[in-house]
Amino acid sequence: MDPEHVSVNGRKKPQRPQRTHREVADELRARIRSGALQPGQRMPTQAQLAAEFGVERPAVRQALRILQSEQLLTNVSKGAPATVAADPGRALTGPSAPPLPTTVGLAPRIAAAFEAEHVEIDAVCLTSISLTLALGEPLRQIHSGRLKPAKVDLRVLLPSRDIDLAFPVPVEGRGGDEDPVHDRWLAQRNAQGQVLRHNLLALRATHGIDVRVSFRALPFTPPVKLYLLNGEEALFAYYTLARGKAQIDQEYLETYDAQGIRSLLFGFEQGPGLRDTAFVEQSQLWFNALWETISSELVLTG
Repeated sequence: MDPEHVSVNGRKKPQRPQRTHREVADELRARIRSGALQPGQRMPTQAQLAAEFGVERPAVRQALRILQSEQLLTNVSKGAPATVAADPGRALTGPSAPPLPTTVGLAPRIAAAFEAEHVEIDAVCLTSISLTLALGEPLRQIHSGRLKPAKVDLRVLLPSRDIDLAFPVPVEGRGGDEDPVHDRWLAQRNAQGQVLRHNLLALRATHGIDVRVSFRALPFTPPVKLYLLNGEEALFAYYTLARGKAQIDQEYLETYDAQGIRSLLFGFEQGPGLRDTAFVEQSQLWFNALWETISSELVLTG
């Protein structure tokens, strides 16, 4: 028995689940995006990364190869440490950037959208947690004086509280009128929406920016998430379901749910590419049609 996992009374302590190579890649990618790892900087050795993340070296090598394929790292080999690319920002946010997890890919695109004089963002999602997190960067830049749009319009479509969601749902189905999984989702939907609205509307008082934030309710569970930025860009991701456990009121329930913040985000931009341009235009038409027809008023309360 590994002494590291034995407690003082001799009983085996539960091991933390080992990280996957994709989780290691996500963390290193986030460090590059935040500037913690600078362009041209040499990475820690594979042995050091393996020790830090508690994984085997093959997992580290797989993570590094992913980042090399995304043009974020160079010189990935079994020998010398890899090097951060000279211009990782372009690899992360440019038109040819590979799909990235929502937590990594959305924030820089939202920040770029806030460089416009009139910022227009439309979103369809299960909850607004990814959008709320992504808005943190442009809000910091506004408060530091690096950005100051004149006007911000945000429209968000979320599932109605009154429908039977397709997900998240208990694996065993609902028990009578009570559904703790639905109740937890509803609380998250409302809380995240309230935070999002509060953070943006505060810009009126602090910076004199004309801000409008609107929510409407959908009569169905969206199988995808979509973000439309200034009518010029569409970011799209699938909600991929998995079976897992959720802790609700100190009880673990088997659920079918989607990890939306880790969904791969595909980017499409208006420009010379006819396919991308058509996707952006049709996505905007689809959103507008939902907003103006079958959606209804949404009140962010319990």
